[in-house]
Parts: sequence; C-alpha cells; structure tokens
Amino acid sequence: MQLVVARIGRAHGIKGEVTVEVRTDEPDLRLAPGAVLLTDPAAAGPLTIETGRVHSGRLLLRFEGVADRTAAEALRNILLIAEVDPEELPEEADEYYDHQLMDLDVVTADGVEIGRITEISHLPSQDLFIVERPDGSEVMIPFVQEIVAEIDLEEQRAVITPPPGLIDDRAEIASTRDAEAES
Repeated sequence: MQLVVARIGRAHGIKGEVTVEVRTDEPDLRLAPGAVLLTDPAAAGPLTIETGRVHSGRLLLRFEGVADRTAAEALRNILLIAEVDPEELPEEADEYYDHQLMDLDVVTADGVEIGRITEISHLPSQDLFIVERPDGSEVMIPFVQEIVAEIDLEEQRAVITPPPGLIDDRAEIASTRDAEAES
C-alpha cells in the first residue's frame, strides 16, 4: 500500500536541498537517509534520500542525484510516497493512516447519521474529513479531538460532537444587535 508522506517545497540554498511539508507522524522512519520514495507524478522518481536535517523548524532533504538549486527547484510540489505493509499500524493508539479512515460512517454521539468519509484533506493547521451526506452534499469536519470523539475501526464509524453550525446551517447566532432591535 502507498502512503503520501511529504510534499516537496522550494529549494533551500545552492547545494540541492529542498524544504518538505511533512505528512506523516513518523518522519524519522519514513524520511530517513537511504529511504527510497515513489513520487507523484511518477516520472519524477523514485527518489532516494541522501541527507536530512532540521533548519529553523523545517525539514530539509537532499536526494541522490540532485546536486544544485536548479535540480532541487524542479522537484517543487512533487508528492513523496512510501510503500507500506497494509497490516502495519501507526505506533500511537490514537493515530490513523488515511486508508483506515476512508469510508467510515460518520455519526453524532446521539446516533444521527451524517454521512461517509470520502476524502481526508491535510491542511497546515489541521486535517479535515470530507464527508458525503446521504443527499449527495459534502460537509467538512475538522479532525480534532474536540469534534471527533471516537474512531471505532471495528464498527467502521467515526463519532462526532459537532458545535452548532458545523453540520446544520440553521444554527442560531445570538447577537447583541438582535436584542437591541427587538427593544
């Protein structure tokens, strides 16, 4: 099975290093020197990591055969993909691979069906579940502990406790102007 583990950013310096946007909770394992990664688009790879280091809080990688800034800049926006055993699970109990979460039924804590996870969007601030509702519309649910209360892989469901307005666009919004207008 293939997992996206990073996206290549801009070139750093003149010796072929690139910044990477890490998309794995296990960068020491997946992005270590010697790792051979597939790419999307496939024509750019495979790429073998020669060196890696952290600079100003950002991971920098250098790949074999990429020796200058021009070659590094040509790799910008390429996705790095690791080949992973489908039976392998993340180290932490509350971590999940995307393939484990895809197609889970999403329900509220009181059992109301919301829909099914069709996509997981990885944003810089948080991950989002893209959930297709029974009527065909989509809703985005932040994958944060305050909202996603439980992931039950055996039952194939994600239990959520959404704040007002996240699922139902008819949420009431209280405003002091409303109170002033009524008086």
